[in-house]
Amino acid sequence: MIIDTHAHYDDEKFDEDREKLLLSLKEGGIERVINMGTCVKTSREAVKLAKTYDAVYAAVGVHPEEIADLSGDWLDEIRALAGAEKVVMIGEIGLDYYWVKDNKEEQKKVFREQLKLAAELDLPVSVHSRDAAEDTLAVITEEVAIAKAKGQRLTGIIHCFGYSPEMAESFIKLGFLIGIGGVVTFKNSKKLKETAEKIPLEKLVLETDAPYLAPEPFRGKRNSSLFLPYVAETIAQIRGIAREEVEKITTENAYRLIKGL
Repeated sequence: MIIDTHAHYDDEKFDEDREKLLLSLKEGGIERVINMGTCVKTSREAVKLAKTYDAVYAAVGVHPEEIADLSGDWLDEIRALAGAEKVVMIGEIGLDYYWVKDNKEEQKKVFREQLKLAAELDLPVSVHSRDAAEDTLAVITEEVAIAKAKGQRLTGIIHCFGYSPEMAESFIKLGFLIGIGGVVTFKNSKKLKETAEKIPLEKLVLETDAPYLAPEPFRGKRNSSLFLPYVAETIAQIRGIAREEVEKITTENAYRLIKGL
């Protein structure tokens, strides 16, 4: 059985068949799915989905693209939602300098606040990082040290990893796992394939980012957790091992990191 550590089933692309799809996951070999919040509203939706479907768990948080619309009490709302049943992560949080370049300091501030919340609540984080490798690493390094000094811990997953194997090692040294999804199946994903080959399998987890980033041969179509075997198969081919081993170990990794699953 596979764990999808990052999906967005509240997205409108699933409006027509959400229930049918989510009820079919276990039959399709998917044990658990963690549905991500990207703002207060979608975090509420993630909590609702987790309450409704056995296979779905929730993460709550504010994505860097959403910070312009934050109200003054947003962090209190995320904190309250984090106490709901089946909330197992803080996410999707992080830095994005690809889509939004003019508010880097505000992004870092909101990211730090949510990392501190995660450490306080002893929940792992799901980190979005695009064109922001150095700043993401610097912020996490500082917050891990602050948490440790308080007797807390800060861990998580670097979602949709897109940097070098060397950068992956830097995050792993801080106690983070590397999330790999459909992009690894793309012909032009040389860096990610190299990461999937070099990084210990015990430091990898599987994800979809559904409905986005569907693997080959479904690239460009709506993604779902049911496509994760294609990701596992590609990693297996890269490493020269059986797909079943990739599925088994990445699932064990997810269970070890995310205690509430």
